Amino acid sequence: MANRKSLSTSTDTETCILVGLATQNQTRERLTEYLEELAFLVTTANAVTKKTFIQSLTKPDAKTFIGSGKLQEIKEYVKAERIDMIVFDDELSGSQLRNIEKEIENVKIMDRPNLILDIFAQRARTAHAKTQVELAQYQYLLPRLTNMWTHLQKQKGGIGMKGPGEKEIETDRRIIRDRISLLKKDLSAIDKQMATQRSNRGALIRVALVGYTNAGKSTLMTALSKSDVFAEDKLFATLDTTVRKVVVENLPFLLSDTVGFIRKLPTQLIESFKSTLDETRESDFLIHVIDVSHPQFEDQLAVVERTLAEIGSDDKPTLLLFNKIDALKDPERERSPEELVQGMKERFEKDGNDVVFMSAMSKDDVTALRSLLYERVKELHIKRYPYNKFLY
Repeated sequence: MANRKSLSTSTDTETCILVGLATQNQTRERLTEYLEELAFLVTTANAVTKKTFIQSLTKPDAKTFIGSGKLQEIKEYVKAERIDMIVFDDELSGSQLRNIEKEIENVKIMDRPNLILDIFAQRARTAHAKTQVELAQYQYLLPRLTNMWTHLQKQKGGIGMKGPGEKEIETDRRIIRDRISLLKKDLSAIDKQMATQRSNRGALIRVALVGYTNAGKSTLMTALSKSDVFAEDKLFATLDTTVRKVVVENLPFLLSDTVGFIRKLPTQLIESFKSTLDETRESDFLIHVIDVSHPQFEDQLAVVERTLAEIGSDDKPTLLLFNKIDALKDPERERSPEELVQGMKERFEKDGNDVVFMSAMSKDDVTALRSLLYERVKELHIKRYPYNKFLY
């Protein structure tokens, strides 16, 4: 299994092309946005994007996802430019992956879920995160087993006969299933341990930072807690939940920084990161951090809200925190950043949202946010612990 296709074991910078499919359910304009994000994912995985291919079909081709004509065009480009890898923006089925690999040999074929899993594998630091990622990878790989190891590529088993290749595939499947079972037991034990840790944190209000990946949660965490938390201008800089005790005017509360969400997040990751997401589920108050300078920040906001609904955290009191206003620009140059902020503030407040616009890099903005959090946490604390009024 050492030959599994992955970026994380590569020492040299690899070249790749991106492939996207515009359909009746995914417009070309929306696809272009997704491919820009996919290029950022590729950069995060330490690879270089050389070209992007877009195909338009009513629906994905059952055999090759993009159709034989476009696949031939890609094959010729890959051969001419000596490309190392092809990354598809959507998830490929096992048969689609197999057919593409047959047509384009000696090139890594990956889809978005596989790429995200690989980035998680690169960035996992603790034993907990590594176990979560490994489980998600095996769950993703199991139905695609015949495509993911090069030592199986030349082995075939025909109808009515069970050849040696099929025997080895079945052996690998059994090994993977056993490994998945073991990892689930390990995670179950970790979940119990973390649940115990959460229950032992005392009578403190819990506040969780949630948001799209690279929205600035870790930078905000550092500013609010006045402690060092790893932050980087790359996707998924944070995998493990970081919890810090914050005290504002003698009122303590717990602040947690959680893993960022993204479009088309592999379902295996949501399942594997259950204990990490429990920090969000069990929080009393959410701060939804949004990169307001991103051209598609509203789409990102919607992605996070959908994910929160999936994990049962969409009913919690939430502060919409629009971060990075210092990088906000009007593409049409008709309004100043101040006018843009005022317009968006009026719009989102009209929907009854609790809204803040700020920059995590501004000391004044962070100070104002700390004061606001004091009021919000105090309200929750009074309701839950009315006998602790001496704190405020």
